[in-house]
Amino acid sequence: MAAKKLYLATFGCRTNQADSAAIRQSFLADGFEETDRCDHADVIVVNSCTVTHRSDQQVRQLSRKLRRENPTARLIIAGCYAQREPETLARIAGIDAVVGTTRHNEILAIAKSLQAPDPASVHEVAAIYRDDFSKIRSITESPAIQLGGRTRPFIKIQDGCDAACAYCIIPSVRGPSRSVPPEAIIRQVRALAESGYKEIVLTGIHMGTYGLHLQPRHALDKLLADILEIQSLAQIRLSSLEPMELSRHVIELAAASDRLAPHFHVCLQSGSDRILKAMLRPYKTVKFASIVEEIRKRLPDAGIGTDLIVGFPGETEQDHRDTVNFVRRMPFTYLHVFPYSDRPGTRAFAMPEHVDASIKKRRGEELRALSDEKNREFRKRFLGARMRALALTDEEESQRIGLTGNYLRVRFPREFHANSFVEGLISGETGHDLLMSDTLLE
Repeated sequence: MAAKKLYLATFGCRTNQADSAAIRQSFLADGFEETDRCDHADVIVVNSCTVTHRSDQQVRQLSRKLRRENPTARLIIAGCYAQREPETLARIAGIDAVVGTTRHNEILAIAKSLQAPDPASVHEVAAIYRDDFSKIRSITESPAIQLGGRTRPFIKIQDGCDAACAYCIIPSVRGPSRSVPPEAIIRQVRALAESGYKEIVLTGIHMGTYGLHLQPRHALDKLLADILEIQSLAQIRLSSLEPMELSRHVIELAAASDRLAPHFHVCLQSGSDRILKAMLRPYKTVKFASIVEEIRKRLPDAGIGTDLIVGFPGETEQDHRDTVNFVRRMPFTYLHVFPYSDRPGTRAFAMPEHVDASIKKRRGEELRALSDEKNREFRKRFLGARMRALALTDEEESQRIGLTGNYLRVRFPREFHANSFVEGLISGETGHDLLMSDTLLE
C-alpha cells in the first residue's frame, strides 16, 4: 500500500518554521511521506502567521487555492492566524479544521479523525481547536526533527511573550512566555549534531527571556555555555533578540568562541525616542546604541541586523528623519523594514493619526536603500579575505549558496555539497552576494 502524503506550507518566522518541523516529524514518524505537490497530498497543513493583515490575506488565498487544486485532501490551518481568528477561517469553504499555536503535536490525530471531504456536499463550518492560555505554562518537548531539505535546523527554546508592545498581536496568539527545559534542548542539539548537522539555530518568540520562568532559573547565556560543551556541534546561531534581554555574557561568549556565530539580530523598531515611547518599547535610542556598540567593540566583524516599523500611528516626518539618522550612525549590516499594520486588539489600533500608505511606502523604500548601502559597505570589508561558509541547499546560476558566520551570502562551485563548511578567498561580488574562489572543504 502506498504511503499517505503530507503537504506542509509555512508562513512567518523561524519559530513557526520550528513548529512546522515538529509537525512534519510527527507525520513522518507515522509513515507519511512529504510531497511538494499539493494535488498528491492526503493531508494539507498550512502553518499560518498573523503579524500583518497581508499575512492573513495570503493564508486565506493559499487555503482556497490548495482546496481548488486538491478537493479531497484533509485541509488544516494551524498557527497564529488560526489562534487569532478561528471563526473566520472555519467559515471558509473547504477548510476542515483550525488548530491553535500550542497544539501542533495534536495535528496528526486531528487529521486522522477527519472524514475525507465530499466536494459535492454543502460546506460545514470547520472544527476549531483553540488554545486556552490560562492553562498553559510549559512547552511540550519536540523530538529531534527532520528538516525537509533544510541544512540549518531551528530549535524552539522559548515561546510566548509577556511584553505589551502597542503594535504587536503576538502575545495574544502565542500566550505567556515559557521555556523548554535545558536538558530537553541539550538532548535535541546533541541528536541533531550526531546526525551530521553543522549549524543549529536557536529561536523563540521572546528568546532573551529564556529560562526566567524555569525553576531553577537557567538564563540564555548558561544554556549557550551548556550547548558549547557539545563538541560534535560545529556552530550555533541565535535568531532575533530584544535589546534589553541581550546579556553582555552572551556577547562575551560569542567573542570567546568561534562556534557561536558572530551574528546578532537586535530588534530596534524605531530610531525616534518619541515613537519608541508610544510603542511601549522599554528603552531609548541611547541605551540601544550602547548595546550595539558593545557588540561591535567585542566582535569587529559581527553581522548586526535589526527590525524597523515605518508609519507607526503619529510618526511624523521628523520621527522618520530621526530613525534614518540613527540607523546611519549605527554599525548595522542589514535591516528588515516593515510597514505598520493595524492589528485589532492592540493598543495602536485605537490610536489616532494613522499614516497614509503612500508615506509608509516612501519611508520604507528609503530605509531599504539605506540597508543596501550598509550591507554593501560591510561586504566590501571582506574582499581579499579568507572566510568560512556553510553550504546551503540553495543554488543560483549553477553556483552553490553559502552563509558565513556573520550572515553574509557567498557563492562558490556547486560541487560542494549542502551541509558542509567551505573555506575560500573572497574574490569579488555579484548582486548582494560575495564570490568565493580557491575553495576547499574545511
